[in-house]
Amino acid sequence: MAKEVDWSKAVQSLIKKYRNEKHPLEYQNLYQLVVMVVLAAQTTDVLVNNLAPEFFKKYPDFKSLAKADHGLLMKDLGKVRNFGNKARWLIEISNKVKDEKSLPKTMDELVSLPGIGRKSANVIMREAKLPAEGVTVDLHVVRVSNRLGIADSEDPKKIEQQIMQAVPQKDWGEIGMSISFLGRDICRPSHPEHAECPMQSVCKFYLSGESEKMMKEKETEKEIGKANRKIKKK
Repeated sequence: MAKEVDWSKAVQSLIKKYRNEKHPLEYQNLYQLVVMVVLAAQTTDVLVNNLAPEFFKKYPDFKSLAKADHGLLMKDLGKVRNFGNKARWLIEISNKVKDEKSLPKTMDELVSLPGIGRKSANVIMREAKLPAEGVTVDLHVVRVSNRLGIADSEDPKKIEQQIMQAVPQKDWGEIGMSISFLGRDICRPSHPEHAECPMQSVCKFYLSGESEKMMKEKETEKEIGKANRKIKKK
């Protein structure tokens, strides 16, 4: 029988590794953070980072974005998924918030803004160093939390609740992004680097042998692919 993990202690080395690591979105202030978080939903951080410099030259603050023409703004965001709705949401947010000092500081206030759900609100609250009311759950957290065994669901809402129950509230603000950074840096989908992982001693994926099995299956698939390519060449 697997030993029960005291996650409140087990995650401390992970949090220490990534504490205060800045979010991959390359924002310069809270206005830019809010805009980029909205744009990044179902869109890669890389694409949003590439778009940002020109976008913020044209719309440097909430006031300028509040006055934006929806049609022109859609053209500026044409490479972003769901750009029509996002353009409308950004104009609405800018008209409500008006300036950085008026940016909402609680979960309930943030999620009342169009285009901002719990994941986005958690990111904003972490980066703004506001008291955490939840845990950031992105695609990396969905994958890695299940591998670790701290969660056992594919539903981000359920995962957030499970992590919140597993670790003390003082760590909520950091644990989500710490797991996300682990997924980006070490616990990648196909080639996790176990030797470098600070969670190896408690990781269900590693300890159960699931990871080794996955790696062997990938090697087998690679060998089959090579064999098939050789046959086609003959």
